[in-house]
Amino acid sequence: MGKSNGSESHNLQKYGVPFYGAAWVPYSHVKSKLLSPKGINKDDNDGGDRNRSKDEASSVTTHNYYIVLAGGGGEGHSGIPNAIILSHFDFASNSLSDQPVAKLGTGSALPYRMAVHPGGDGIICAFQNSCRFFEWDEVKSAEIHKLGLKESEKVLSQLENVGQQLVLAFNSEGSILATGGEDGNLRVFEWPSIKIILNEAQAHASVKDLSFSPDGKFLVSLRNRGPGRVWDVTSSTEVASLAKEKDEIFVSCRFSPINDENPVLYIAAITDKGGSIITWNTRSWKRMRSKQVVQEAVSCFNISSDGELLAIGTAEGDISIINSTSLKVERMVKKAHLGIVTALALSHDSRALVSASMDSSVRVTLISMDKKQTGGLNLWIIIFIILLSIAAYFMNHKGIIP
Repeated sequence: MGKSNGSESHNLQKYGVPFYGAAWVPYSHVKSKLLSPKGINKDDNDGGDRNRSKDEASSVTTHNYYIVLAGGGGEGHSGIPNAIILSHFDFASNSLSDQPVAKLGTGSALPYRMAVHPGGDGIICAFQNSCRFFEWDEVKSAEIHKLGLKESEKVLSQLENVGQQLVLAFNSEGSILATGGEDGNLRVFEWPSIKIILNEAQAHASVKDLSFSPDGKFLVSLRNRGPGRVWDVTSSTEVASLAKEKDEIFVSCRFSPINDENPVLYIAAITDKGGSIITWNTRSWKRMRSKQVVQEAVSCFNISSDGELLAIGTAEGDISIINSTSLKVERMVKKAHLGIVTALALSHDSRALVSASMDSSVRVTLISMDKKQTGGLNLWIIIFIILLSIAAYFMNHKGIIP
């Protein structure tokens, strides 16, 4: 696949806001919630409105790819706004909307971290001292219906006056929320009740990243320097420690999303040689493998929903797409951004990677063609070998081959 010089012209946009968070919107879930009928008589035998809503929700097509972004200039008087932004991506033209689909200003408060609820409930953002929840909205006009955002009436009282949260994470079902503070406090809540499950005041000096196992049983927490910790969510206890080696600095962690008997844990780390991926056995919590994958310092890390691809962003503005099994770099985009890559997310169907930067840019890198071409080539090789085997069999059977 090789390297790309980023020659595409429409898959990169700037929206005037330094970005710290980026994610794909789970649009099919969002659309279903927005279209769910309200105030319908349950005894109404006709059920027409219900059926129409289900039909409309099921008609969601692949062109409805929205990206949500968060960031801003902070509390200063730089003139750079703080906002949550929605953008639209079109696969056919490989282009991002040149203007935001929606832009919700947050005043002087900077949305520094963000987590999108996987079931379509909304977005939780971490500000300097508290967290706030935002809901999806449908903006209707005579000409067009488009996705919007609004601040929720839901008050996250357990996350008020808790200081800066550096990481927010939902489990795969969206039933549990975990937050990690700059002060090292790890909190785990039931969602949406916000009932506290785990409150560890000194989990780390500062919590760098969090990741839930596919079944939601385990939660891994990281700090920059020092070991990672593995928590059993059901018993609210620590069950293992993940030790670093030599000069490693743990940056980010992700479980393989495939819920098999032994999912792999991936940790992206910085060493004096660049960026490495470390894999861990999730039964023994022992290291399985470590491999250097880039020469620059890793700034962010993520994994695809099918578990086949890893993505890395660097402090130099590069992005890399990596095979999760071989840990081989399948594609690299040098200088994808002019500044540090702050956020990465692979689309829910693993067709594309969105990356965002402090230089106010957002880029979508297509990966579906690469995967399809590779898969197609392998298929034709297999077919060719089978045909050769059949031909050899018949030639030998008829005595053509001595």
